[in-house]
Amino acid sequence: MRIPINLASEPFRRDRPVLVSSFAGCVVLAITLAALIFAAVNQRGQMGTTRQDISSLSSQLGTITAEQNRLEATLRRPENAVVLERSLLLNTLLQRKGISWTRIFSDLEKVLPNDVRLILVRLPQITSQNQVMLDMQVGAQTQKPILDFLRNLEASPLFGPVTQTSALPPSQTDPLFRYRVIVSYAQKL
Repeated sequence: MRIPINLASEPFRRDRPVLVSSFAGCVVLAITLAALIFAAVNQRGQMGTTRQDISSLSSQLGTITAEQNRLEATLRRPENAVVLERSLLLNTLLQRKGISWTRIFSDLEKVLPNDVRLILVRLPQITSQNQVMLDMQVGAQTQKPILDFLRNLEASPLFGPVTQTSALPPSQTDPLFRYRVIVSYAQKL
């Protein structure tokens, strides 16, 4: 049996793998630090150009806002009130003229069942949010086709939620169930 005895004043240690791995870790950390410093400097340069762009756009916005305020002040003068009212009237008429009846009926044809009659469509109204509202009266021999029509309207991407305002049962002179509905219509103005 052999007993290992080391008589040296400093015993032999295997430090080389630890030193090599520590050196490799330091090199990796130094490269990472250099990459981060490069990214920070690059980002700072980009932020400078972005700040310049924002300041130029802000100055342009200020100029445009001042011009708009000056023009609105000119329009609001008492002598220009008639022209302003007339331009608002003309804009409203042009907006209403932009609603295509052909397109309305074409889109309604896609959701209208065969046994439902479109009795009346009133002039489309435009809300303050530029939404077109259709006020219609429909009729059918039974209530089921009308309910199918209402479901089709709500399922269609062109029409919004349906509001039923009135329902009339058949009478001696009119054999149809009549429903008056209001629906939003997604036609681009």
